[in-house]
Amino acid sequence: MSIHGEIRNTAVVISRPEVPPPGRRAVLAGRVAALAATVGFMPLHVVWAAGIPLFADAERFRVWHSDGGGFYLWTLTTLALLPAGYALALIRPWGLTFRDGRRVPRMLLIAPGYALVAALGGYAALAVVLSAVQWDSPEAIFSPWTGVYGIGQFTVWVGALAVAVRSYARRTRIWG
Repeated sequence: MSIHGEIRNTAVVISRPEVPPPGRRAVLAGRVAALAATVGFMPLHVVWAAGIPLFADAERFRVWHSDGGGFYLWTLTTLALLPAGYALALIRPWGLTFRDGRRVPRMLLIAPGYALVAALGGYAALAVVLSAVQWDSPEAIFSPWTGVYGIGQFTVWVGALAVAVRSYARRTRIWG
């Protein structure tokens, strides 16, 4: 090989330093976040979207479901797939490079990640307030225990996602 080939290879290595693999804790966190979005969130919402008033007042649920609640639940359930795939992108190699080999800009995953952590955390905080306010309300559609479940599920989801995003941010830093 000529010296020009070695210089070119060295330049590629310098301009594209290897990103270390995620640690075990980050991999676990990414998987837990993906499972929280799919296994923890989606099943109950699919039941409700299908019109089954599980853990809900049947009459109030039917009125709410027919007045747009069903569409809302199907939309919410489908959208839950996005953060699940996102959580996996933070820990898998396909979250680092596009198919054509170009590196994924790190802020393309970091900024939405922290925004998602903040949004889901805010949603969980709202669930705490709503659960407390509607605990004995005769107008409540859903059992207050669904709020307790949701708060716990969202807490796990937010915590795991925060760990996975932080790990990705640290691993993809240019300056080490």
